[in-house]
Amino acid sequence: MSDLKHAFNLSLFLFAIWLLLSGHFTPLLLGLGLLSTLFVVFIAYRADLVDCEIHPVLLKPSALFYWLWLSGEIIKSNIDVTRSILSWRIRIDPVVLKVKATQRTELGRVSYANSITLVPGTVTMDIRDDDITVHALTRAAAEDLMSGEMDRRVRNMESVF
Repeated sequence: MSDLKHAFNLSLFLFAIWLLLSGHFTPLLLGLGLLSTLFVVFIAYRADLVDCEIHPVLLKPSALFYWLWLSGEIIKSNIDVTRSILSWRIRIDPVVLKVKATQRTELGRVSYANSITLVPGTVTMDIRDDDITVHALTRAAAEDLMSGEMDRRVRNMESVF
C-alpha cells in the first residue's frame, strides 16, 4: 500500500514538473503529458524502483524552506569564494575535515553530503557511516560547516522523507 502512495505522489510530482517545463496547456498536450507521466511511473513501479527514497519531498513546506536557506548559503559562499580568488592577498587556506552526519536515513545523509557539495568552496570527498570527509577551500567555510547548522536543517527536513 505504501508503494502505491509513493507511486501516486511521484505521478503528481512528475506531472507538475512536466507542466512547468512544457508551458503548453491545450487539452491534447495535457492528456499526452498525463499519459507519459503515468507510463513512466508504471515502468518504475514494475521495475520495483518506487520506494520511500523516490518520494518527492520537494512538495513539503519544510523542504521549500530548506532550499530557500540553502540558496542563501550558496549565494553567500559564492561571494566569499569570489573574493578569495580575486583578492590581491591570497586568502585560500584549504582544509580537509570530517563532519558527523546525524541524519537517521541514508537518503538524509546523501542529501546532507550533496548540500555540502552544492555550496561553493566545499566538496564532499567521502561518506563512511556517519562521517563525511569534506574539502573546504577556506577555514571560514570549514568553521561554518563545523557549526552544524546545515546538519541540523537537513535532519529537520529528513522528517518529511
